[in-house]
Amino acid sequence: MSDNAHPRTVADLALEVRSKNAGPFWVTMELFMRDTAGYALVADPGFLDAPLIARLYGVPADAIRIFRIPALNVVKISFPRPVAQGSLRDRDIHAGQHHVPLAMLPLPESH
Repeated sequence: MSDNAHPRTVADLALEVRSKNAGPFWVTMELFMRDTAGYALVADPGFLDAPLIARLYGVPADAIRIFRIPALNVVKISFPRPVAQGSLRDRDIHAGQHHVPLAMLPLPESH
């Protein structure tokens, strides 16, 4: 992770990036940004959109829901779990590790 003066990833701009269950069939990830500037960058549909999340997580873009909450500097992203929670092929029952690719997402070069 880089210092705050030269952020390189989404995690560098965030207070917290986390993922969790949203019921047995959905995952929700939350980006709690440090300030309005960081929020403006990650909330920008030109940077963070359904096709990007689809590539990161291997889910259909049309199944992804993105909620931008400017009053809280928060972006929430939800998508269907690849397998039902607790099923035989479920490798992360709490969905607690799904946030890592999003947190490590490089920021645009212009930032």
